Amino acid sequence: MTDIRIAAACTVFSLGVIGACSGKPADQAAASQAPAAVAAAAATPGAPAAGAAPAAGQAVQTVAGTVLETFDASNYTYVRVKTASGDLWAATGTFKVAVGDRVMVPLEMPMENFHSQALNRDFPLVYFTSRIGREGESAPEVPAMIPGHAPTGGAAAAAGTMPGAGATQVTEPIQPAPGGATVANVWANRKSLAGKVVTVRGKVVKFNGGVMGRNWIHIQDGTGVASDGTNDLLVTSDAAAKVGDVITVTGTVAIDKDFTAGYAYAVMIEDAKVELK
Repeated sequence: MTDIRIAAACTVFSLGVIGACSGKPADQAAASQAPAAVAAAAATPGAPAAGAAPAAGQAVQTVAGTVLETFDASNYTYVRVKTASGDLWAATGTFKVAVGDRVMVPLEMPMENFHSQALNRDFPLVYFTSRIGREGESAPEVPAMIPGHAPTGGAAAAAGTMPGAGATQVTEPIQPAPGGATVANVWANRKSLAGKVVTVRGKVVKFNGGVMGRNWIHIQDGTGVASDGTNDLLVTSDAAAKVGDVITVTGTVAIDKDFTAGYAYAVMIEDAKVELK
């Protein structure tokens, strides 16, 4: 199974360019023991079954343990944690952690047989989670799952969108591609466009590379309304882009995509081809 398999996004992660490794490399024996150990942890009362995200409304099991290995990759941090039930792998948005730290890991988004193309590494089982906190530390009000993938809530949630959090807003209109649609057009006509190929030109305001086997790109073109998120369109692609690039994307419109853990999109463009222009 490749990164593209999504139990959730998320989103969340094969992870961009490898950063510095702050722990010892995992040995093969430890990696091979991870599936059984995590399955045992997930078998505790209230825990999700291995390979399945918690059902809506179901409490998420959280486990405590000691960090045995950790490394950053792009915008994310991976940790191998020794719990009472054995070792497990988890990943979340970048945070400072060191070997020996005691952490709390919510078992939110299990991914079995996960191959990270960016890391060129296989994980028999890894949990992609909204936040990994230190033991005894109070949780924040807003999870820090995937930078650029805002949690649901407010007007954007009511509209069913998850715009790029903290992204610079594009206010000057960008000329649409010949025969193409605007961001606002895609939003307004998303139901009729579902499953169809569209072309949209816009400026990249957020980019997350290598998340679950693909790149996640937020574009804006000066159309739509920022307050309800209809000015922002999420695009997934194998191609890379940089914040500030004006790109033309051509891909398939998907609607009502729910990656669980509070991450849902009313509309997005998937598997897009990207041209810089």
